[in-house]
Amino acid sequence: MDLDLVRTLLAVVDAGTFDAAAATLHVTPSAVSQRIKALEQRTGRVLLVRARPVRLTPSGEVLVRYGRQLLALDQDLDAALGEDAVVRVPIAVNADSLATWFLPALQRVPPQLKISFDLHREDQDHTTALLRQGLVMAAVTSSREPVAGCSVRKLGSIRYAAMATRSFMDRYADGPVKSWLPDAPVVVFDRNDDLQDRFVRTLTRGRGASDHRHYVPSSEVYVRTIVAGLGWGMVPPQQLQEGLIDLAPGRTVDVPLYWQQWKLDSPALTAVADAVGREAAIALR
Repeated sequence: MDLDLVRTLLAVVDAGTFDAAAATLHVTPSAVSQRIKALEQRTGRVLLVRARPVRLTPSGEVLVRYGRQLLALDQDLDAALGEDAVVRVPIAVNADSLATWFLPALQRVPPQLKISFDLHREDQDHTTALLRQGLVMAAVTSSREPVAGCSVRKLGSIRYAAMATRSFMDRYADGPVKSWLPDAPVVVFDRNDDLQDRFVRTLTRGRGASDHRHYVPSSEVYVRTIVAGLGWGMVPPQQLQEGLIDLAPGRTVDVPLYWQQWKLDSPALTAVADAVGREAAIALR
């Protein structure tokens, strides 16, 4: 495939629109449109749904996945030949990992490799979708089932405990925790976050957490919201703060994490995977 056409397709997918891709590539929107049409004619498939933002068709997902692999190999070749090239490695990672152990993992990557990290924050239950779509080369995920064309290895687990402040407990605690927690205000990360529901079901064997929910899609602000007494929530030990109390000592929820990556002989991707594995061995259970 013509790498310029592939780069254009990836630019459109990453930017979301033809106009934004044109600005990134320093060409006109018309030129971008012509290149996408040429690529669709060459493959005999419709690759994009023209919407705002654009959406990949199933054929587009396949082409984007392999297109990124082609560009990764092209960058690796430049590096191997001594060219002063920066290798871009897009990675999907869940917010709690990003806020705790993942950045130290990236610090382990040798700086001489000149890797540009392109991090995509997503819930650990949904990061594999970005792999399937070809948007990332690797992902920290809760799924041990490998995406087609990917390898998988276990990193460890993050253990979460139900936490709240003393003032929150004074307002809502009345009897055993299983009798009042299902009705108490709860803090959740986003609408994909089911940790709190899973924890309550271990107590009630039925219903989940309260419908009185505060959605806070930031790991740092999430914990601060609990510290502020607005609700209770599931917190990993790396993010515990003074003033938080374990609502049910001995009861936790473990979330296993896996590393999935393309089966690609890329020195940059191998270096990142090794660094992530070493840090995970220290930081995770």
